[in-house]
Amino acid sequence: MTVPKLFGLGILHLSALVMMGCVSGKSASIGGASGLAMVNSTELPPPSPADFMASSNPAVIGPYDVIDVSVYGQDDLALKDIQVDAGGRIAFPFVGTVDVAGLTPSEAAGIVESQLRGRFIRNPVVTINLKKTASQVVSIGGEVKRPGIYPLVGDMTLLKAIARAEGWTEFSKRREVIVYRKIGGKQYGAIYDVKAIEAGRYADPPLYSNDTVVVGFSQAQRNLRDIYTVAPALLAPLIFLLDSNN
Repeated sequence: MTVPKLFGLGILHLSALVMMGCVSGKSASIGGASGLAMVNSTELPPPSPADFMASSNPAVIGPYDVIDVSVYGQDDLALKDIQVDAGGRIAFPFVGTVDVAGLTPSEAAGIVESQLRGRFIRNPVVTINLKKTASQVVSIGGEVKRPGIYPLVGDMTLLKAIARAEGWTEFSKRREVIVYRKIGGKQYGAIYDVKAIEAGRYADPPLYSNDTVVVGFSQAQRNLRDIYTVAPALLAPLIFLLDSNN
């Protein structure tokens, strides 16, 4: 998906706009992204079952999924109805443990091929089919140590998702973390102040399958430390309807 450029305007400036009523209920241009409408809500709405059915995200393998693995011309290496373990791994003959969580079947097959090639089979052709899926996924990007697609297992929240991606980088903007979600065919974005969440000022929001999390980026973070020290923390996320015609 194309992620709108919301990071050009800092949380402090956004908070001021909201308090002045400049964007509430009206179309606005924020951080270079036009056609945004402020949503009068303190929570990003959850998706409906129809939203999950409409998703076009590629299928990826996650914990507890069931897969078939075959190697062309090597019937003795065929594995049927193999369940991925809780850590997202499978065991494969000659190769050992393979981490497949967050990978598409073709990506996982490529890893198995690379492990077999040359040592056991000259030119292996591996096929992996996802037979049953027990997991859903979220995309985590921006300034985290390990961006990627992660299986959604259990009660995933924003803080847990960032931890799953191995946490912040030195350039992370913890007061500008955006969650994108598609609801009823419309794209929403919510800006969260993670420092405020960690301080208990408002709840750690739940994430749902197909959500996209983007952690803010600031090359001039060192120069902004004094501003963020005195900036008021958001008491609730800022919810926007993207590409609005209001």
